[in-house]
Amino acid sequence: MSPRSIGFVTAAVLRAVADGHRYGADIVDATDVGSGSVYKVLRRLERRGHVTGRWEDPEVAEAERRPRRRYYELTPAGHRVMEEALERFRELGSAADRLAEGRG
Repeated sequence: MSPRSIGFVTAAVLRAVADGHRYGADIVDATDVGSGSVYKVLRRLERRGHVTGRWEDPEVAEAERRPRRRYYELTPAGHRVMEEALERFRELGSAADRLAEGRG
């Protein structure tokens, strides 16, 4: 996946996982992106090898009386893609600032 093909939501999900938000609902809270979008992005990132996912032990969820969580971790490839995408967004932000100030 090219950093140019990564949208803002995907970059936000990657950043949240990198920052330690490991399961879907936590990522939703951290990004303020809807759950349907977050889970769709997570599945795509996992298929592309940018995150790995693992289900927690069912006994843990049962003891806490909640559904099982799937925990995600950034892979080295995912970290590289995230850093490149974030740099692209920083550059776009700088360009937008110059444009807004009339400096083209």
